[in-house]
Amino acid sequence: MPARFVVPVQAAEEGQVRLTFIGHATFLIESPAGVTIATDYNDGVRPSIVPDIVTMNQAHSTHFTAYPEPEIRHVLRGWGEDGRPVQHEVTVRDVWIRNVTTNIRGGFGASATIQRDMNSIFVFEVAELCIAHLGHLHHPLTADHLKALGRIDVVLAPVDGSYTLNIDDMIGVLKDIGAPLVIPMHYFTRSNLERFLGRLEEDGYAVQSSDAPVVTLSRSRLPAVRTVLALPEFQEGDR
Repeated sequence: MPARFVVPVQAAEEGQVRLTFIGHATFLIESPAGVTIATDYNDGVRPSIVPDIVTMNQAHSTHFTAYPEPEIRHVLRGWGEDGRPVQHEVTVRDVWIRNVTTNIRGGFGASATIQRDMNSIFVFEVAELCIAHLGHLHHPLTADHLKALGRIDVVLAPVDGSYTLNIDDMIGVLKDIGAPLVIPMHYFTRSNLERFLGRLEEDGYAVQSSDAPVVTLSRSRLPAVRTVLALPEFQEGDR
C-alpha cells in the first residue's frame, strides 16, 4: 500500500509557490491559483491528495506508477515510446510545464547500457519562478540541455551520489545550471545528505536546513548568494 502523507493543501498566496518535500524524489507543488503537482509520482510515496498533475520517470519503481488514479488530469511520463523522446508542454491555469529529456544508465560497470531519452528534467514555470526537477539524472548536462532549460531559479536535485550522479558531477551540473536555490532530494540517508551539504559549502554555497518539510518560494525571496536548503521528509504529524 502507498504511504499516504496527510498534507494540508491550500492555495499559495499570490506570487508565491508552496513546496512540500513528501519524500524520496516526490514533491508537492502548489500554485497561487491552487494547481497541485506531484513529482516522480509512484506507488510507495504519495501526498494524501490526488493532484491535478503528476510527473514520472522510468528509472525505478519509486519514480513512477503504472496505475495513476483516473482523476488525475495530466499524467506526464518522462520517457517516450519506440525510441523517440517524449515532449511535454502543458499549461494549467497559472502553471506551465515542459521537459528536457536525458539518458539513463541500465545497470552498473562494464555491463551498463545507455537508454536514451528515458529520463526527463521537468521545468515548472509558476509565479515568475522556474523550478527544475532533475529526475533520476545519470550524466552531466550538455550545452544543448542547458540551452533548453534556460533560466532556472530553483533546482530539486538527487544527491545520493551513486544511483544517480556521483557528487562531483552533480555539483558540476548545479554550477552549470546556476540556480540561486538548490533543494536536495533522493538522499536515502542523513550521511549522504550531510556529505552533499558539506561539499556545496566548500564550493561557496550558503547551507540552510529547515525543521519543516514545507517552504514558500517567491521571486522576491530568492537568495542573493547561491544557497542549498535541506528539507526533511514529510511526516504524518507535520502541519
